[in-house]
Amino acid sequence: MVYYFTSTVVEPSAFIYVGKDKFENEDLIKYGLEKDIWFHVDNLSSAHVYLRLHDCESWDNIPQLLLEDCAQLTKANSIEGNKKDNITVIYTPWSNLMKDGSMATGQVSFHNSKLVRKVLVRQRENVILNRLNKTRVEKFPNLMAEREVFLKKQQKEERRIRDEQRAREKQEKREREQLKWQKEHAYDDLMSEENIQASSNQDRDPDFLDDFM
Repeated sequence: MVYYFTSTVVEPSAFIYVGKDKFENEDLIKYGLEKDIWFHVDNLSSAHVYLRLHDCESWDNIPQLLLEDCAQLTKANSIEGNKKDNITVIYTPWSNLMKDGSMATGQVSFHNSKLVRKVLVRQRENVILNRLNKTRVEKFPNLMAEREVFLKKQQKEERRIRDEQRAREKQEKREREQLKWQKEHAYDDLMSEENIQASSNQDRDPDFLDDFM
């Protein structure tokens, strides 16, 4: 089971989801999406909380109010962390999570520790948590199927971008070749045999100079 929450502090609304237990967390680790951001209480046991970014968003600039929502929800889903003040919540992109066979169920590490950021949560904010809990929905998603759909959509979009790029490059090449041809043949009409003959004195009337006298 996965718990889904809606944060309305941003527009459009953001979706946050939480695994029910450590076994559910294993699936979330395995079948997450590249646009997911993982949250956890630092150095304490807690639920794995994920923020799903919209396609145009980046984890580098998560709005502060949304960050607070995620951090409060993470703190509230930690048995120890929920009782303490001044706890630290860490977060990182899902793609930075590292899992191997030697780790316990629900345990995770990171590919790059430099991509892990921290946010200080001074105390529990019931106003925030009450707002989020009113939106909570329990679901039994097929996480593997969701990931397959996401990957197919991503691959299709990447192909579209590549095709558009190739089309632009071909158009730019045609335009360059056309401009080059125009420059190389700019004086072709001026140097045509007809124009050369028209400007020559060879075939003019012998008295043509009389016009200037």
